[in-house]
Amino acid sequence: MRVVSLVPSLTEAVAVTAPGLLVGVTDWCTHPAGLTAARVGGTKNPDTAAVAALRPDIVLANEEENREPDLAALRAAGLDVLVTEVRTLDQAFAELERVLTACGLARPRWLEESRAAWEALPPAPAPRPAIVPVWRRPWMVLGRDTFAGDLLARLGVHNVYAGHHERYPRVPLAELNASGAELVVLPDEPYRFTATDGPEAFPGLPATLVDGRHLTWYGPSLAEAAGALRAALR
Repeated sequence: MRVVSLVPSLTEAVAVTAPGLLVGVTDWCTHPAGLTAARVGGTKNPDTAAVAALRPDIVLANEEENREPDLAALRAAGLDVLVTEVRTLDQAFAELERVLTACGLARPRWLEESRAAWEALPPAPAPRPAIVPVWRRPWMVLGRDTFAGDLLARLGVHNVYAGHHERYPRVPLAELNASGAELVVLPDEPYRFTATDGPEAFPGLPATLVDGRHLTWYGPSLAEAAGALRAALR
């Protein structure tokens, strides 16, 4: 089986489960360390000719992370493209099973451990209204129907913009500070928020820095994400 993954989360899932299956990955595929597969460009601008030249049996993609014109070009080249959609934790587990099955793999231990870790969480505390920036210049936040928002809700964090008509709305900083949020959650990806780059924009509002991989990736990291995020958000 020859697999090309255009999604960092799926790259990690396949590589951890069956090292050697991946023949191509994106420049943003950073886990696990030591990947030796060919690099085929970014998630938004893959070299479709390079992907086709690798003769994969399947190309793994995601409806949010990859662009439809690129996926159409891969299909036109005769490639089998599996496109995932992940908006909730339950959907993530279902899509991971679908991907691994398509790659000819049995259900791995890490997937069972991930399910168990999230099922073992205690009941969420009373929801705290929060904003979750994912970019600045301009400021963008989590909006409706996002995987990260679903994880946070399970941990007692209510995204103030969960009802917004956009999934990643641009919101002026003044509006964010007047949103009624009691907490700001700052992941280190896609924008790398740090203790000195982000919290200062929200004076008087408690800021929690979290690992973006724990908040936005779906794969082997889910096993540790439940405990790590819960600890960070206490």
